[in-house]
Parts: sequence; C-alpha cells; structure tokens
Amino acid sequence: MTAGDPSPARRRLPAEWEPQGAIQLTWPHDGTDWAPVLDTVHPAFARIAASISQYEPVIIVARDPEHIEEISGFLTETAIRPDRLWFALAPSNDTWARDHGAISVFEDDQPRLLDFTFNGWGGKHPADLDNAITRALASQGVFGLCTPEPTGVVLEGGSIESDGNGTLLTTSRCLLSTTRNPDLDRAGVEQRLGLWLGAQRVLWLEHGQLEGDDTDAHIDTLARFCSPDTIAYVQCDDPNDTHYPELKAMEAELLALRQTSGEPYRLIALPWPKPVIEDGQRLAATYANFLILNGAVLLPVYGDPADAVARDRLTAAFPGREIVEIDCRPIIRQGGSLHCLTMQYPAAILGIPQEEFPSEPEE
Repeated sequence: MTAGDPSPARRRLPAEWEPQGAIQLTWPHDGTDWAPVLDTVHPAFARIAASISQYEPVIIVARDPEHIEEISGFLTETAIRPDRLWFALAPSNDTWARDHGAISVFEDDQPRLLDFTFNGWGGKHPADLDNAITRALASQGVFGLCTPEPTGVVLEGGSIESDGNGTLLTTSRCLLSTTRNPDLDRAGVEQRLGLWLGAQRVLWLEHGQLEGDDTDAHIDTLARFCSPDTIAYVQCDDPNDTHYPELKAMEAELLALRQTSGEPYRLIALPWPKPVIEDGQRLAATYANFLILNGAVLLPVYGDPADAVARDRLTAAFPGREIVEIDCRPIIRQGGSLHCLTMQYPAAILGIPQEEFPSEPEE
C-alpha cells in the first residue's frame, strides 16, 4: 500500500437496506439496444421511476435536453413525485446503471465515491460512454463535493453483494473472468476488494448461471443479502430444466456458507418462473433482481403464478417494507432486470439537500 491509498480497516461498503438518498436510472433512447422496443420499454421505465419516487428521489440520466422533454412526457402519465425528480445529462451506450454507476463507501463514517472501470461486461458490448457517466454527473454537481475516485479496477455493481459489515458475496465466474482484470488472480481480486471496499472476507460461489444473462453470472441475478444473516436465492425445483444442476450446486454452496459467528445463514428460496422465450432464446427472468428502497422493495415480476410466491417470501425477508411489484417482461428482453437498471447513493454523497431536490438541474 502506498501513501494516499485507502485504508481497508476504515472503509465499509454499506448494505443496500441502509438509508438511501436517491436512486439513479439511465434512460433508454434510440441510440441504445432498446431502439426497436422503445414503445414498450418507456412505460416500464416510467413505472420504475414513479415507484421509486414514492420512497426517495430518483436521478434520471438523459442523453440531451430534448431527451429530458421526451422523458417528462412519459412521467406525466404516472404518479411520479416531481419534488423527488432530478435530471442529469450524459450520453450513454446503454441503461444498466447498476454496472456503470459509481459505488458508494464510507471511510471513517465519511462518504466516498468510487469510479470503477466499466468495460461492457468484459468487452461484450460498447461501453465508452457509459464508463464516463459518473464523471459527467460529478461535473454537474450531482455528488456535491464528493469527487469520484478512479480505482483502475474493472468492477460492476451487480457483481457484488454486501452485508454492510465487511462480508462480500460474489461469483468466481464473473470476478475471475480474464476479460475484466486479467492480471489479477483470486488473491489479487480479494486484495483489491479489501483495499477499495473494505471487504474483510469474500464469499465465493463457484456455481450459478442464468440463460440469457451475459454478465458472467452477476450475483444480483442469483443470491442477495436481505440482512446480515439472511440470503435470498434462486432455487430451481425442476430436474428437467437445464438450470437445475448449476443452481442445485449453488444451493449446496449457500448451505455450506457461514456467518462470522460460525452460524449458517438463514436461506430464503425464491421460486422458479416458467421459461420466458423470445426469438428462440430463453430470457433471464429472476426474482433475485429486486431493489431495496427506503421503506420498500421493488420486486420484478413476469406474469407468472410464481410471482405471488416470490412476493410472500420477500415479505417475510423484509418485515416493515412494502413489496411493490414491477412487470419486468419488457426489461428482460435485453438480458437484465430491475436491480440491474438502478444504483443507489446515500444522502451524504448527494450535492442537493433532500428537501430541496429540484425537478431539473439548473442551467
């Protein structure tokens, strides 16, 4: 470690259920892969934005001022709270804010913002514009005086789960892929996670993958911390399904994990929806891709009888939080779901007092 490097002993990656200041959404446009289906995806994004605004502010990243006007038209048809809506401007390749958004940590209880490199999930898709969004937002005052810190490490927010107490959950298929940080082995990745995120231990899953997902098994499609002692995970109960061997092996790994106390985790099995097929390809419909908000959990649903089961099980996992269903069938057509589209920031990071959050940035 060199002078000026962060101290892992003083850093902490907060859990998603901790108090939030706002959620970022990067809105689709005709320059993204969403272009052929904008008519169906715009209402889905508007529903997500309006739902978030019931609980906390939402930052919408638009391509240009004309895009803001277009988005505003969609939002007028929803129950969006205008006092909790803020637009920022940045060109974008795509919309997956979970992966191109900044990651917030606390060091000695002071917020810091980390700008990890986003390379399009290992070079699968163009990402030069997305990789610059965090810097663009910072230049517009979105993060106040908190300057994003470049890390030199390729990392997507959807690839890590934090319990808020120093434990990270991830998958080896993603973090050890040679297309992200080819110079880092497992020990090197753990060292960087400790250095930048304050990880005191890393729990690795060697199994788990969803068809239609090109992130190399992001953990937020498979298994999620609901509290420091609880993990919700995708369970496949159909031996004839092609996912069964991998997800059964992942389940065994989760059963073997231990908390720092030595106790096993409380595991909540999320149901397995019927296959969603488009153009002969199975889409990654997963209930694990939920979004935790202040006072609520947004649950992706797929018009399946298993939706109700997922709702009941997450209700038990998040007592005191309202479960809000979001139809994500239009979203999974591009390989991700609800959580993948969003990134949360603590209030201490943001440059505008919450009670004064404007509807648009000042010119």
